[in-house]
Amino acid sequence: QVQFVESGGGLVQPGGSLRLSCAASGSIFSIYAMGWYRQAPGKQRELVARITRGGSTNYADSVKGRFTISRDNAKNTVYLQMNSLKPDDTAVYYCNSAPSVADYWGQGTQVTVSS
Repeated sequence: QVQFVESGGGLVQPGGSLRLSCAASGSIFSIYAMGWYRQAPGKQRELVARITRGGSTNYADSVKGRFTISRDNAKNTVYLQMNSLKPDDTAVYYCNSAPSVADYWGQGTQVTVSS
């Protein structure tokens, strides 16, 4: 069973950047699509970026043009480069397959955008 460990979150000022990493304990090559999700306080978890095994990507409208998802199958790692961060991006960020699998949820990494 694959487990994901997210890292790279922190406190950043509006307009700043962060790069999140998601390390898998097993191979992600067999997982067709991986996603980054986020959950803000009082809100439902949402998918913000998705990438297929072949590298095709999709983004939520709220992050399009600012976030970039990538995956390194050889390193079993998925990344999320986040630029031009806004206070509304504040949330706990998780990675999982897309669609998600309940057993794959990790602890997430907190991203706080504030001046």
